Amino acid sequence: MGALRVFARSLGRCLRDNSKPYLIPNQPFRSFITVSQQIVPCNSEPWQFQYQNRRTLILESSASEFVKLHRLVDLDSGIFEVSLDRPGAKNAIGKDLLRGLSHALESIDQEPSAKVALIRSLVPGVFCAGADLKERRTMNPSEVKDFVNTLRSTFSFLEALCVPTIAVIEGVAFGGGLEMALACDLRICGEDALMSLPETGLAIIPGAGGTQRLPRLVGKATAKDIIFTGRKINGRDALSMGLIDYCVPAGEAHSKALAVAQDISQKGPVAIRMAKRAINEGVETDMASGLALEEECYDEVLNTKDRLEGLAAFAEKRKPKYTGE
Repeated sequence: MGALRVFARSLGRCLRDNSKPYLIPNQPFRSFITVSQQIVPCNSEPWQFQYQNRRTLILESSASEFVKLHRLVDLDSGIFEVSLDRPGAKNAIGKDLLRGLSHALESIDQEPSAKVALIRSLVPGVFCAGADLKERRTMNPSEVKDFVNTLRSTFSFLEALCVPTIAVIEGVAFGGGLEMALACDLRICGEDALMSLPETGLAIIPGAGGTQRLPRLVGKATAKDIIFTGRKINGRDALSMGLIDYCVPAGEAHSKALAVAQDISQKGPVAIRMAKRAINEGVETDMASGLALEEECYDEVLNTKDRLEGLAAFAEKRKPKYTGE
């Protein structure tokens, strides 16, 4: 129920007609800076942005040891990373990991400097193996229902985040792991990634959005084939059917995701959030209503300082400096 309340509160802030979804209450984080595995003082000289050796701000906000929240601080990027780290269970989603994921997403939602969020794994060869079936066996039907409802609402909250989200898939993404990726705006995988919704083989169905988000991406017939058979899909096939947005050589999905995230983070923050709202809501309605929504979202950017900065930068042939105002 907690995740559902968080989702409703976020959705209301993002979608209310008179809301300013880019004006989010500031909630400071306790933090320290790390370079690779070395801890360095926060007043160290800034380093040049590099994918293999970059500085990150570790946000001590996770409610679980299995989920870590980082903010990349190079170039004031506004890029946040939610990292799954449960190697003993291949990032299987149990109560503890789900609690940490929900808390990390809520922290991003409350942080005004956030521009892009990445969901990734720190466990080699796996994004997320799905539900923790060992834990599931200890639950009665009522407890299973409550857990799946919480999982579904958490993924809906992920989908409704006002900033763009990117799933970084290396290795397996099965069941709830794939459903988590489906709730992101973009999906990037390595060539050796394997994706599947195998629930029907366990005499259940995908219950965290898979039956709804998958057909919206790949079409009804293809979604039925994937869910009815539970078959595994490799990265290249996933790209060809529209399940994945980018497929890169194995091991390079994170670097590609960072490049895409950095590109997004350099655009007008208010414009990005309004574009996400216009697209997400618009595709669920008719064309006339969608165009009315586009007008409403355009009105939100019309009187921003960033719009004037963009015009000035274009005229002066320089890179714009957007502030989110």
